[in-house]
Amino acid sequence: MADAWNKKYVLKHKNVPVAEIELDEATSAISAIGEVYDAQHVPIGIPVKKGRIDRAALNEWWRGRAIPASRDGIQEALAQLKLTTTQKLLDKGLGLSLSDQYWICPLGSDADWSRVNFFDIAFSEDVGNVLLGKGVSGESLSLISPDNTSDGWLKKKWTLSDGKRCLIKGGSGAIQQEPYNEVLASRLMERLGIPHVSYTLLEQESYPYSVCEDFITPQTELVTAWYVMQTRQKPNHVSVYRHYVDCCEALGVPGIADALDQMIVVDYLIANEDRHQNNFGVIRNAETLEWIGAAPIYDSGSSLWFSKPLSLISPTTKLTCKPFKNDHNEQIKLVTSFDWLDLSALHGLAEEFRDILKDSLFIDAARRDALCSALQKRIDMLAKIVHSRAPQLWVDDRSADVLENIAYSGTPSADDGEPEQ
Repeated sequence: MADAWNKKYVLKHKNVPVAEIELDEATSAISAIGEVYDAQHVPIGIPVKKGRIDRAALNEWWRGRAIPASRDGIQEALAQLKLTTTQKLLDKGLGLSLSDQYWICPLGSDADWSRVNFFDIAFSEDVGNVLLGKGVSGESLSLISPDNTSDGWLKKKWTLSDGKRCLIKGGSGAIQQEPYNEVLASRLMERLGIPHVSYTLLEQESYPYSVCEDFITPQTELVTAWYVMQTRQKPNHVSVYRHYVDCCEALGVPGIADALDQMIVVDYLIANEDRHQNNFGVIRNAETLEWIGAAPIYDSGSSLWFSKPLSLISPTTKLTCKPFKNDHNEQIKLVTSFDWLDLSALHGLAEEFRDILKDSLFIDAARRDALCSALQKRIDMLAKIVHSRAPQLWVDDRSADVLENIAYSGTPSADDGEPEQ
């Protein structure tokens, strides 16, 4: 890592030089882009015209790698880290992430990917502990951390467990329900045979946390739907769903329609309110640039009436819906086929949810009963939709399209560079 501030860097993709960039010392924004070495390795969705990278777009991508300002407890964490903004953390860890293989190398440095990346090299958990509100003893804090580029509004940290990179993520508010929802969602997808990130429950100081292993490897990377959809201009008459499918097909991403069918079904069942365009996407090989397919489903915590009071827990309550339609009843119509879906595999899932919730200090018996009942009714509602489905009678249009890609935190998720897992 760099020992001192160096404003000039080479943006790299693993060991492939992409372009020279210059960072503004005051804001850490990209103030200039110099020579472009390899346009093929420029981040997906960033325009390159006549050998020049669109600086505004690359700046948005760079800013999006920073921890969002909406993160719970971020002001207290910044005070302890003696920084004014989360953007200041980016260059401290050379922009390194556990979701892709991009980083910035100080110009003239002999730094090598094999010596700096967090997939292979151990990292300090100081920043993560501060972000989780745990504090760190001692005078010196190590700011070299993958937490510098972690996304989302919930408290979280990366940790090393038996050599595996794992993300620990908390809940919110008085109910702290999100970690339990993550576990339930992964159990649901396991029953249905849907590719997903598996979550387990961790309790620390009586608070619940979800834990999952990083699904990105040293050879692969995640490209979120937001950036996939920047690869082509969307015609006004084309729906958001159709545009995403068209972009994936133009790139050569295999199996995208089937993967979206599964995601939409899952989100209907768990009444997901926050499947914004930066918490789903596709995977590619970072070395060959070959598209592998849709990412496994992850980040499903903002669901199951997680922020609703007991009186509003109902399978038919009007809920926020994303990413394609603003109503789950409209979004479920996008599913091209239910032939793969065996709802009988979900028999007993509501009682399994009750068991997941039983030791919570934040969720009482009345809320448990309401949640389990509503989940079962969502399953029953989907069964009726499947059985009554008449093919070719509905055409996707823009009438219920999501108009803005807004995350639950209230900030545009285009500012969220790394996905919440």
